[in-house]
Amino acid sequence: MIRSILLGLSAGMRSMTPVAVVGEAVRRGQLPVTGSAGALLARAGVRPAALLLAAGEIAGDKLHSAPDRIVAPGLVARLATGALAGAAVAPRDRQGVGALLGAAAAVGFAYVSFAARMRTMQRHGQTSTGLVEDAVALAMALLAVRPR
Repeated sequence: MIRSILLGLSAGMRSMTPVAVVGEAVRRGQLPVTGSAGALLARAGVRPAALLLAAGEIAGDKLHSAPDRIVAPGLVARLATGALAGAAVAPRDRQGVGALLGAAAAVGFAYVSFAARMRTMQRHGQTSTGLVEDAVALAMALLAVRPR
């Protein structure tokens, strides 16, 4: 269930990154398609859409007009993508638990990572802190989908 939590933590920072990473891992055969979450992410149009949305989110995060991740729409997105990605990597008989863990980790870590980002932005600026955060979110998602 650590994989579900890692993907939730990633979603707390970048809502679309874990969905894009899981979709790509399913396409490459690194993850089995188990249950409805995995089947959804394996659909032909979902993976490219998730990749495009993840790239847009990464670029948009560096803009001064980017909304805070802890506003209601941002939290809902993180809850949903954390749940989806968390369920997709969970064993078939534990997908509900995986979804709950992914969603809870996403919402909780949205607050933690937001507070950390606000503190570090004062010293290092928006772009550099965003790039570090991008790398951490991607690393956590990749770690969660790597073959055992």
